[in-house]
Amino acid sequence: MPFVNIQITREGATPEQKAELIAGVTELLVRVLNKNPATTFVIIDEVDTDNWGVGGQSVTALRLAQERAKVGK
Repeated sequence: MPFVNIQITREGATPEQKAELIAGVTELLVRVLNKNPATTFVIIDEVDTDNWGVGGQSVTALRLAQERAKVGK
């Protein structure tokens, strides 16, 4: 009974994109590991960019800095 947790930042992934992720991960587990799709669980967690950190900064702060750098060029 596989359980897959996908975490992405909350930035507008569409229901269609999420459905494609769920179907694709399930198909991969079926194909590679011969898992039963009926007992394969895929969870998508969307995390606010304020709550996702990289290199000591939130993604929100990093994106803001990137935008400011673009404007300054």
